[in-house]
Amino acid sequence: EAQDLNEILLAAAKFYRSQLKDAPRAIDYLKTRGLTGEIAARFGIGYAPDAWRGLEAVFPKYDAPELDAAGLVINGDGGKRYDRFRDRVMFPIHDSRGRVIGFGGRVMGAGEPKYLNSPETPVFSKGRELYGLYLARNAIRDTGRVVVVEGYMDVVALAQHGVEYAVATLGTATTPTHVQ
Repeated sequence: EAQDLNEILLAAAKFYRSQLKDAPRAIDYLKTRGLTGEIAARFGIGYAPDAWRGLEAVFPKYDAPELDAAGLVINGDGGKRYDRFRDRVMFPIHDSRGRVIGFGGRVMGAGEPKYLNSPETPVFSKGRELYGLYLARNAIRDTGRVVVVEGYMDVVALAQHGVEYAVATLGTATTPTHVQ
C-alpha cells in the first residue's frame, strides 16, 4: 500500500509543479517572498489550482480510495469528493529517502488556515518527519549543525541564502523522533 501511495503522491507533486507555471498569482507571491525560480524548482514547489476537483486531470478514477488514503481528497457531505488543497502554493514533503509523503499548502492571501498540511496517512506522520531534511542531509553532515525553524518558507528562504542545513517541524512541537 505504501508504494502505491508514494506513486500517487509523486504524481500529485508533478501535477502541482506543472500548475505553477500557469499561476501568475502564485508566482508573484513567491517572488514577493524573495524566492527565485531556481529555489522553487529545487524544493519542488507547486500550485494547487482553485478548483474543487483539479486532481481529476491526473487521476481519472477520482473516486479511488487510494486518493483518500493519500490525503489528497476529502469526502464531503452527500458523498461529494473534492481536493483537499485548492488555490495554495504547495510544498511537497519528502521522507529521508526522498519520496513524496505529503504536502503543505500555503494560502496566498488572508485566508485560513494559513498552512494546510496533509493528514496523517500510512506514509506520513508529522511527528516523525522534518521538512527539508532530505535536501539538507549533506549540508548537515558537512557542517555538523542543523537549524530547526518554524515553517516551509523559512527553510526555503534560508537555503536560497546559502544556509542549506535548515529543517522545519510540521506544525507540531519538536519530538524526540525529530531530534533523533
